Amino acid sequence: MTTGTITNAQLLGMTFDQLEQLFRNSPCGPIPNGTADGTAIIASGSPFTSEIAEIVNIFGWKGKEFDAEHGTLTNRILPFGLNAIVAQVYKDPSWLDQQECIVLDYSKTSLVAHWVRDEIRLIGPGFYLGRVYWEKTAIIHFSLAFRQS
Repeated sequence: MTTGTITNAQLLGMTFDQLEQLFRNSPCGPIPNGTADGTAIIASGSPFTSEIAEIVNIFGWKGKEFDAEHGTLTNRILPFGLNAIVAQVYKDPSWLDQQECIVLDYSKTSLVAHWVRDEIRLIGPGFYLGRVYWEKTAIIHFSLAFRQS
């Protein structure tokens, strides 16, 4: 998938540190609205990153559905894209660099993911790079590509 000047293939080829640097150098962008296709970036920089992303997408996480007006989102999960696992969405300083980002906060909305916090920043038109925290530790990255109408 090509979005702007950065592609998912390029993201999947980056190391954890390169993804962190891209996140640091990217603007917050607007809180998105609508459906985004997601790509999990696990084991970044390894030869297995693309295969892991494909397996996660087929059997687990598909992306997110944002409702900017209400400041919420749901995750699209399972092979058929069930909307579940709600988060609050707002702008706040990133835990990485204290610069503004869009926070996807599960702490008050999900029993399953209450210890998870995602942060996203705009890296291209309709294309966001995200970081996932488990409690206060950054564990993986992901991308969100919004469907253009």
